[in-house]
Amino acid sequence: MIRFIVQRFLGMLVTMFFVSVMVFIIMELPPGDYAERYAFRKFSGTGVTVTEADVNNIRVKLGLDRPAYERYFSWIWGIVTKGDFGPAFAFETSVNNVIGQRLWLTLAILFSTLIVTYLVSIPIGIYAAVHRHSIADYSLTVLSYLGLALPNFLLALILLYISVTVLDSSVGGLFSQEFEGAPWSWAKFVDLLKHLIVPAVVLAWSATAFQLQTVRATMLDELNKLSVTAARARGIPEWKVLLKYPARLAINPVVSTVSFDANRIFSELPIVALVLGLPELGELLIKSYIDLDMFVAGAILLMLTFMIVFMNFLSDIALAFLDPRIKLEGG
Repeated sequence: MIRFIVQRFLGMLVTMFFVSVMVFIIMELPPGDYAERYAFRKFSGTGVTVTEADVNNIRVKLGLDRPAYERYFSWIWGIVTKGDFGPAFAFETSVNNVIGQRLWLTLAILFSTLIVTYLVSIPIGIYAAVHRHSIADYSLTVLSYLGLALPNFLLALILLYISVTVLDSSVGGLFSQEFEGAPWSWAKFVDLLKHLIVPAVVLAWSATAFQLQTVRATMLDELNKLSVTAARARGIPEWKVLLKYPARLAINPVVSTVSFDANRIFSELPIVALVLGLPELGELLIKSYIDLDMFVAGAILLMLTFMIVFMNFLSDIALAFLDPRIKLEGG
């Protein structure tokens, strides 16, 4: 098992190296650089003539005059050795300060969404499979298809409407007004958890519907295996049979797609965040890329990609515990 984990960990490091190269290439793709954008914003409308020499001086001051490979290795070295993601030119501070709080809030939204997705889809999918062709099974199937058909942002708008017109409250943002800008405390943490419920439900809507169908289909297939029939013949209680054999294998496809669910959440989050007024990284990523503040954009891309790769690493380990055949094949 240790060998398996080490192999997967080394594979994750290699993957992240190539990801960092691709992210840096994406950072370099837009024409021009922040020096030109800075000169335009500072001197536009002032009547001052900006020469190429002035732009080059700004470029030297910002360290953008160096070759691309030097800037890449300097950027990566700072991240690996000091956890420094570079300067945020537009904010005149470090990238760490700009994305720090938004990163943790984005991760809070991600993990709360994943928790809701699996706490709902796995037990309900197992129940639907065990009670096949029942009213509950048909009802859950209809709800799951509705979850796949109804866009998340539309569900967010519906919840906003119900909140304002029926409950006379708002679900926007991640904190109540009295906790905005306040230092962290237990009360602020509880307030955050309360506000995480709505975005977690909205973002988990489609993922839960998909995973519910996955668990149900896999569970139905496993229920007919000879190992389950043999276990029942030995007189093992039904609930133990279900948990030890079909249910354990039925969640394998769910565990293997954790990284895909994380990627889906990151993709859908910017639109849902716009509707609910959530302070996440998607809006900052787009703004930074347009402004050519590439260290901010690169750091966000790198962190989000790392989270997906890391979730894939964890799913590989979880699968090895759930199904030893995977560990043996990987070794």
